[in-house]
Amino acid sequence: MRRASFPLHARRVKQTRSSRYLRRVKTAISSEQIPLFPLSNVVLFPHVHCPLHIFEPRYQQMTAAALSGARRIGMVTVRPEHQPEMGGDPPLFTIGCVGTIQQARRREDGRHDIVLFGAERFRIVEEIPRDSERLYRVARVELLTERFDEPREGIPLQGMRADAIDLLTQLLRFVAPDSAHEIDPRSFSGVDDTAFVSALCQMLDLPPAEKQGLLEAEGPMARCERLVAILQFRLAELLGGMPGPSGALH
Repeated sequence: MRRASFPLHARRVKQTRSSRYLRRVKTAISSEQIPLFPLSNVVLFPHVHCPLHIFEPRYQQMTAAALSGARRIGMVTVRPEHQPEMGGDPPLFTIGCVGTIQQARRREDGRHDIVLFGAERFRIVEEIPRDSERLYRVARVELLTERFDEPREGIPLQGMRADAIDLLTQLLRFVAPDSAHEIDPRSFSGVDDTAFVSALCQMLDLPPAEKQGLLEAEGPMARCERLVAILQFRLAELLGGMPGPSGALH
């Protein structure tokens, strides 16, 4: 009995279809639908807490739905040029961060005070059209893995972390000299390197587009490298007497 022979192009078509199927399966396994909370001035990072006050009716509805379900909200940033459209559905960056509601308090008027914990980054695949009752946006998202090879990147990340603290201390000597002495590397000794990098990215008063670039870095090492580069540039501006976009540390 002879094995059937298929033309080369047929085998290629079969392999292509198989590859597409595997990609769809992989995306389906790593994706989910989550409500979107677009903001113009807040970028949530993995491993960081973020307190929020929810007051718009559509986001009150979103928060109530999240609290009755998986307690997950997709924090995503509005593109800066579309901030005037915040009252509607402005275009968004495609990369955001899932926030898990760890604390919540509902006020008598329906507003909420919540604390989110950054769980994992995501990429928006598509938005789900609204039905007649839902006021907020929902998207199907692909969850993204933070790339970090600890055996190879662990020690270099510690060095980059020290560089970031040193640069931040130098910058504070220019913009807030009375506070510079408060930055003590020993006070961060109990903080995990990856959490430290995310916390510093979220804490600094950087323009949303720069913070978005930090969020889009594929892991803590790449994120810390970008952060150090930003701090070095800000310090060079100050040392060279060049004003920043608003004359302050961004």
